[in-house]
Amino acid sequence: MRRTIPIFVFMVVWSAPALAQPEQPPAAASGRPTTDEGWSVTIGAAPVVSPAWQGSKDYVLSVFPDLRVNYGDTVFASIPDGIGWNAVNSGGWKAGPIAKLRFGRDEDGSGSPFAVTGGSDALVGLGDIGATAEIGGFVERRFGQRQQWRGRIEARRGFGGHEGTVGDVSLSYQLRSGRTIVNIGPRATVASSGFTQTYFGIDSEQSVRSGLAVYRPNGGLVSYGVGGSLVRPLDRRSAITAFSSLEHLGGVAKNSPLVIERGRATQFTLGVGYGYRF
Repeated sequence: MRRTIPIFVFMVVWSAPALAQPEQPPAAASGRPTTDEGWSVTIGAAPVVSPAWQGSKDYVLSVFPDLRVNYGDTVFASIPDGIGWNAVNSGGWKAGPIAKLRFGRDEDGSGSPFAVTGGSDALVGLGDIGATAEIGGFVERRFGQRQQWRGRIEARRGFGGHEGTVGDVSLSYQLRSGRTIVNIGPRATVASSGFTQTYFGIDSEQSVRSGLAVYRPNGGLVSYGVGGSLVRPLDRRSAITAFSSLEHLGGVAKNSPLVIERGRATQFTLGVGYGYRF
């Protein structure tokens, strides 16, 4: 059964696990300082082509809503970035708590409740995975002559669909050409066995139902790759963003019989979004 999930706290990677999103909202892309005091709200939508589930060889087209709420440069809440607080915000450093929502996975469909076409029957017999609240913290550092480099680390503990720990690390370079902003860089995700067993493991009951061999992965590297985005402001309140990522599953994921027999280790995502700030 498809689960209803609050859109406001939608995570990732869209689910993939870290899609390239603009590192600044359209307000910043259009020249408005991100340190303005007071609340701002951005709404929009983004059609995205992505794997039906992490490790899938089948693709789906989804139309994701995009909602972003900021209070100056202190509190942020957005669909791809979660809800967080820049408790430390000085000298190029940012750090604080963060919470995200990872969508579940249906054995008769995909991991995207916003899918409009496409899907996969590779998960039949593995059962559904519920949505997961992931709570933890982040540390970010901007550096370079114009602070064009950004390094970021996140660590989050799952509650719900999986009970593991997930860590994301990324490095990006920002280039400006006129009003257009380009971000590109590598990223990787590691996770404990509580995560890898949920999404890539196969217990004895699942093995009987699905026909796949039993697989009990340890924690380790889940994925690594590169992502990028291009933000083009239309005016001081709106912008169009194109984003893409190319990732490869790490050993604990790609060695799963699910991926070997029914999926693909290389994952590609492409999308475009529009946002308007009030």
